[in-house]
Amino acid sequence: MNRRHLFKAIGLTAVATGITACASQDAPMEPPGAAELGEYRLGAGDALRIIVFGEEQLSGEFRVDGSGTVAMPLIGEVPARNRTTRDLEGDIAKRLAQGYVRDARVSVEVLNHRPFYILGEVRNPGQYPYVNGMTALSAVAMAGGFTYRAREDYVLVTRGADPEKQIRRAPVTTAIMPDDVVRIAERYF
Repeated sequence: MNRRHLFKAIGLTAVATGITACASQDAPMEPPGAAELGEYRLGAGDALRIIVFGEEQLSGEFRVDGSGTVAMPLIGEVPARNRTTRDLEGDIAKRLAQGYVRDARVSVEVLNHRPFYILGEVRNPGQYPYVNGMTALSAVAMAGGFTYRAREDYVLVTRGADPEKQIRRAPVTTAIMPDDVVRIAERYF
């Protein structure tokens, strides 16, 4: 292979690598899955109020720990990560019914959701509490609005639940979930 062909091959490889690196930002945001738009899924950092009716000593405020569990009196650690409050209620009641409380009735309520993060061209970037039904535009509003340099027609979102942590381009109407990172790009004109 002569030198000209070698440089051409290297150049094409560099261009292909650059395209691959930018592809996740240019790829449109996939619509949220049913789990994202359905009931809230618990995760590490959520603060819960758990009430076992008729059993005040078993009731109280608990936090989902880093391993995704809730430590309860008598029954120990109960898995909570990626479960709904109804799932957790049923599991706690079932465990309590195994020799501790007859006909256990349990209620689980989320007191504080884990946060989402917003950065880039907003007035007050940082960490904010998640609110059910939140969109990227309402996240921007929580952060004080766009700066004068902000690109207002789309946002860049990294889903907290995405193990690959891909940055995706999304419309401002996109649903934001807990642990998501929203970045507002700068416009260049």
